[in-house]
Parts: sequence; structure tokens; C-alpha cells
Amino acid sequence: MLTLGFSADDLARTRFATSPLQEVVASIRVLKDPAAHIVHEPWVAETRPLLAASGLDLGPLSDLVPVPSWYIPDFLTPPPLTPAPEFAAQLETLRATPPDQLRTDLGHMVDARSPWVDTLHDDPVPGLARLAEVIEAYWELAIAPHWPRLRALHQGDVIYRARRLADGGAARLFADLASIVRWQDGSLHIAHPRYSGTRSLDGQGLLLVPSAFVWPSVFSSTIPPWQPTLTYPARGVASLWERRDRTTADALAAVIGRSRTLLLMELDTPASTTELTHRTGLAASSVSEHLAALRSAGLVTAHRAGRFVMYARTTVAESLVMAPIA
Repeated sequence: MLTLGFSADDLARTRFATSPLQEVVASIRVLKDPAAHIVHEPWVAETRPLLAASGLDLGPLSDLVPVPSWYIPDFLTPPPLTPAPEFAAQLETLRATPPDQLRTDLGHMVDARSPWVDTLHDDPVPGLARLAEVIEAYWELAIAPHWPRLRALHQGDVIYRARRLADGGAARLFADLASIVRWQDGSLHIAHPRYSGTRSLDGQGLLLVPSAFVWPSVFSSTIPPWQPTLTYPARGVASLWERRDRTTADALAAVIGRSRTLLLMELDTPASTTELTHRTGLAASSVSEHLAALRSAGLVTAHRAGRFVMYARTTVAESLVMAPIA
């Protein structure tokens, strides 16, 4: 059991932020142990072939995310300084990790050292550069095409949590955060299976980070000098990869047209022009034309994945597709 003690200052400084790098790291655990993360099976089934086709060597990142393990180096997921940092900004923060801090963090990896981890420890400057290149390539292939949907999930959770906090303070905020998290007597208790201890937040407050890929676990980071952080499963993750019903499609088609609505509905998961042509039965030229229009309208984004360009819905499109019908 990990117990975090809160003062009035800690409660005042508790905040939310999203973290693209946290999703990168947590998603590696999903790829390494998909049976423990069955909610993400559709993503795993789509992503593994893309990674195989790309020839990307994930070793420099994968070796830092052992499964199972009680600790992942904190420099991989630096606490966001803003509520919604861009991936590029977080990657620059990682690249700028001081060598002494990197070595300190790697020193906590007592249960899963590899030759690559030792190399990174001994020569951190070129090692960090290589690691950042791998993370960036992996992001483009596996996470960026889905980022609008993930970001919408994060934002929805933060809005929900903020309302809980406003309605009933810390007790209500933490009441349904995760099954292993409990608020009692001014402290937060986290029933970690492999870690226990007591930590005062010392006026830093707690950083709360919603995540899709951390499900069903909870990540905590309480080792100085990093700000204490709790990464928890975002609300609604169970339906993250589900296809939406056709009632919404009919209502949306009346506004933007049936073909473009069909394409948006098919982009529940990112897809290439060829895949969309096969799925919808539309001519390839029509698919390209409609995708260009949707992209100009800010409803889809395009990301290169190896030889393919993958299209994905934006946050705006997600809100349209997921809007309830009165």
C-alpha cells in the first residue's frame, strides 16, 4: 500500500494534465502483454503489423519498460508543465534530461537491467538521442494516428473529474478514480501489488494524468525530484475502440453528406485510402477527394506510417460522431 499524505497546500496545488509520452510508455506494456489489456485488442491487432512492416527496432524503448516491473524510469515520462503539452515539447524535455538524473533513475531498475540499459547509463548523451529517435518513430506509427481520439478521451475525463471536485472536494474526486485508490483521513491510499510506503507531498501537490493505455493499472511516481504523479485509467476507455451506431451517422449525413459521413464512421480506427476504398465501396478517386475536403475542414488528420498515409478523425470529428441524438 502506497499512502500519500496531503496538506491544505497539496490539495490547492493538485492539478490535471495529459501526457503523450505517458501514453507512449504505457502502450509498450500493452504490446508486450496484450492479454492483460484486452480492452486494447483492436489497437494491438492493427499496430503490430505496422511495426513489423516498418522494421523499427523498439529495443531501446522496450528495454526501459519491463513487464512485469514495479518501476519504469521517471525521465521517460517527465511531469507535464502545462495542462495539454504537445508530444514534440515533451520529447525535447526527455532529450534534455541531465545525465546525472538519468543515471539516478536507471539505478532504480534493480529487477530488469539489459545491455542497452547499461549502455544508456554509461554513455547517456548519444543514448538519449537514439532513444528519442525510436520514440518519435514509434509515436508516428502507433500513437499519432489515434491521438485525436485519445486526446478527446483525456479531455472528457478531466472535465468529469473537475466537476466531481467542485461537487464534493477531494473525497468525491478520488472516489471512482480506480478500484485500488481510496481517499481516507486526508491521505490517498493506493493498493499497489508490489510497492508500499508512505510519502508526504511536501506542498508540491499531486499531478493527475488520465491515460488510456495504463488501463487497468495505476502508475505512481513519487521519487524526488519529480513532482508526485498518479496516472490512472481515463473514464470511458472500455469503449475507446468501439464503432458508433448508425443513428448518429444518419443525422450527420443530412449535414455533410452520406459519403463523407461514411468515411468518418469508418475512421473509428485510422485507415489508409486503399483500406477505406475497400471498406466503403467508393471509388478511390472519390475517397481521396472526400478525405481532402474533410481534412480542409479540420475533421481528419493524415499521418505517414511507413509506406502508407493513415487518416484519423480529429477531436472535432469525434465530438460530431459521438454526439447523442435527441
